[in-house]
Amino acid sequence: MVTTLLFVIFAGLAIGCAIAMVAQRNPLYSAISLVGVFISLASLYVMLAAPFIAAVQVIVYAGAIMVLVIFVIMLLNVEEEERPSRRLRFLLPAAVILAAVLIAEVIFVLWSVQTSLYTPGSNVSDTGLTSSIGIGLFTTYLLPFEITSILLLMAIVGAMSLARRAGVMTVTSRVVPGAQVLAMDIADPRGVSDETPVATATTAQAARLLGVESKQDSNEQG
Repeated sequence: MVTTLLFVIFAGLAIGCAIAMVAQRNPLYSAISLVGVFISLASLYVMLAAPFIAAVQVIVYAGAIMVLVIFVIMLLNVEEEERPSRRLRFLLPAAVILAAVLIAEVIFVLWSVQTSLYTPGSNVSDTGLTSSIGIGLFTTYLLPFEITSILLLMAIVGAMSLARRAGVMTVTSRVVPGAQVLAMDIADPRGVSDETPVATATTAQAARLLGVESKQDSNEQG
């Protein structure tokens, strides 16, 4: 009785948070609702005697990935609600159809499990236990586990290389700050010992006065 009640509570929370995630127009509230879905699913995993999967669900998804998503949303400063485009009105009936297909699949899986001849007699499985997962990772699946770690390392190195390459400037490129007073020899290396002050209000104006191509123009031309 208690198990059934807890299942109804956590399943209801997961469904409610999922509906709130889709219905919210603010992406920050949607991300927080998705965290509620992950925590509800982790509670269901605990009820299924899978504590390792529940811990991974909270630590990796609710902890790491969602914190990253929330940071990105806050850095983008998405405050205004985006109105749905008229061109995307077909998404609503498509979502209803896909939801109906998903519900039909769940009903079929539940019915087939109840009528299958290969249904295990015990209600508790050791598949999600920490010991069984650890033994499987470091014995049978040791090679795929190490290959995955190498792939992740390669992805990190590649991301760092791309980010570093994007920030490298050429020798001839110049950055002209705006709303400042600089000497000619500082803004233009060709003007040696020329201390004539040059006052500009914008970067574009400084580039035009000095004849120095601004960084923004260089990026646009490149």
